[in-house]
Amino acid sequence: MAEAEPLEMAYISEVILKKRKHKEESIALTRKTQLELGQHGGNKRKVEDIKRPEQLVREFRDRELDLIRMKQRAKRAKSALSTPNSKLLFVIRLHGKNDMHPKTRKILYNLRLTRIFHGVFLKASPGVLELLQKVEPYVTYGYPNVKNVSDLIYKKGYGKIDSKRVPLIDNNIIEQALGKYGILCLEDIVHEVANAGPHFREILNFLGSFSLNKPKEGLQGKRALFKDGGDTGNRENQINDLIDKMN
Repeated sequence: MAEAEPLEMAYISEVILKKRKHKEESIALTRKTQLELGQHGGNKRKVEDIKRPEQLVREFRDRELDLIRMKQRAKRAKSALSTPNSKLLFVIRLHGKNDMHPKTRKILYNLRLTRIFHGVFLKASPGVLELLQKVEPYVTYGYPNVKNVSDLIYKKGYGKIDSKRVPLIDNNIIEQALGKYGILCLEDIVHEVANAGPHFREILNFLGSFSLNKPKEGLQGKRALFKDGGDTGNRENQINDLIDKMN
């Protein structure tokens, strides 16, 4: 009986063999990384996420203390609120605290100060000043001059259309959003904001908060009031020096 002829092996090109080898090595490396994370990194993260009872108690007490102090500031006599020297305020959030009381955080968020070193324009009023008094340890504010109003809007400003950030590089965008109020360009926005005009609220709804730079100098790192040598509270006209350092 004749022996069967051996079957010829299929030819595989060198390029395919190299790709196959690379894929196998990549899968092996990925698997090794996953195993290492599972044995070391994953367990480490889980341990760090677990808070000790004393830490939970301390955070709860800090939040309650923050609420008590906020209520104490709110009970100050109305005369303690300085009479504004300008219709316009610029407010900057200087401090953040993960364990601040939710009511404090809510006020900051309502003022659109969601992050450290974010700033917003506000119209000076008794209601606004009372809110700022409640969150004094976290913010500083004062009366911006026309130059800084213009610089902030031109350099840091952006608009919000359909919940999307839009750079203010085209006056057509401004006309589309604010044209019905007679505001057609950046110069109109600057004029309306600087004078806290009748359409100030509409402009605030269009503008986002201003993301400022961390100042290399000029902050003491203290939650005390500015008048007492700290960083927070009313700086009046000296807010312009801080804006210059952060713009």
